[in-house]
Amino acid sequence: MRGHPLRILILLAIVLGAFQFTFQPLRLDGFRPVLQPLRPHIRLGLDLQGGTRIVLEAQPRPGVQVTPDKVDAAMRVIERRVDALGIAEPLLQRQGADRIIVEFPGLQDPQRAKELIGRTALLEFVDTDHQSLPEGAEWLPDNRRVRLPDGRVIPLPKKVVVTGADLRDARAELDPQGLNWVVRFRFGGEGARKFEEHTGRSIGEYLTIVLDNRVISSPVIRARIPGEGVIEGNFTADQARDLAILLRGGALPVPVQPIEERTVGPTLGRDSIERSLRAGWIAAAMVVTLMTSYYGLGGLLASVALGIYGITVLGVFTALGATLTLPGIAGLILSLGMAVDGNVIIFEKVKEELRSGKPLRTAIATGWRRALTTIIDSNATTLIGAAVLLWLGSGPIRGFAVTLVIGILVSVFTSVFVTRWLVDLCVDGGLAGWFVRMARLPRPTEAAA
Repeated sequence: MRGHPLRILILLAIVLGAFQFTFQPLRLDGFRPVLQPLRPHIRLGLDLQGGTRIVLEAQPRPGVQVTPDKVDAAMRVIERRVDALGIAEPLLQRQGADRIIVEFPGLQDPQRAKELIGRTALLEFVDTDHQSLPEGAEWLPDNRRVRLPDGRVIPLPKKVVVTGADLRDARAELDPQGLNWVVRFRFGGEGARKFEEHTGRSIGEYLTIVLDNRVISSPVIRARIPGEGVIEGNFTADQARDLAILLRGGALPVPVQPIEERTVGPTLGRDSIERSLRAGWIAAAMVVTLMTSYYGLGGLLASVALGIYGITVLGVFTALGATLTLPGIAGLILSLGMAVDGNVIIFEKVKEELRSGKPLRTAIATGWRRALTTIIDSNATTLIGAAVLLWLGSGPIRGFAVTLVIGILVSVFTSVFVTRWLVDLCVDGGLAGWFVRMARLPRPTEAAA
């Protein structure tokens, strides 16, 4: 019986820890634990939860080449913008050399999100001397002429004083009269110094505020401004908040264009979950029935280990913050069968040892040792394939590969260690004869020794 209490404590810690990670029945209120309703805390992908998927493609422009570094930088900018939107658990990932996939689980109206993540958001404060420009005027690509809202084109070189890259903060708020929404901004470092110096020497001239080459407003400088100010533009509340989000997130280093958009309704997601769970329960029931009927008590213990495997996989999945997709569920169901495969190999080796006349304890030790090499070899080849999918795949393929890798690693642990601990516990508890029957042999007198 030596060592069994420690093994039982380890198993309890694994099961309870995985259960807490997955369902979080306890939460801490200060130092006081509080019970709360059981609810799975696994991140669900777009195909299960519903939502919107947008594929963005980086667009080269004259003087702007698409490079991997610029695409990575664009991803960071988009991530900051998405986080500012407050959307729960968005997913961003690279696809190929110049594409970015953005998924918004639970978002059914993608228009606002698409406008936010797709805009370049290059903010510029331009010195237009004594020339005031109306809202909506736009600089032409040569940056030397401006097209006015009425279609006329006037010569006016763009003399940029400072850009949004030097902004430290931007917030939407109501003006002092509480009537109109404005965006209050604040520069930092070198940008604040340039802004203050220019406003100090250009009193009475116009400082035009430009976003993506389009004029937002063209205020006159009344006094020296110490690195902060407001942007006025007849904004609604949402427009002011969106502009503040864009400015805080920074400008995209390379333009991006949505090339694909897909919206999945929540009903389809619920149907997918229900069908996948039904398939999982059916697969588990068939495995438990087959193992118990063929291997007796050994199969029953393998089924218990399979239950520990299931809750452990869910706990690891939740702890890692991985996103569960429909192909991921397929990977879990596949790994469910693979999890019991190790036990089949072990029990067959034990049966061979028993039939050769070895005592039960010797047969168990030798059978486990002989099976270990086979189990490691078979799972290693599957791991290599899953690793290739994880490296080269994207989207659903990666989700399948992640669940497969996690499932394989946990299945090796449960079949090699957990099942062995349970078998040793039962043998020492006086159930040795049930294991001998697994080999279809008469019960030897030494089996209970």
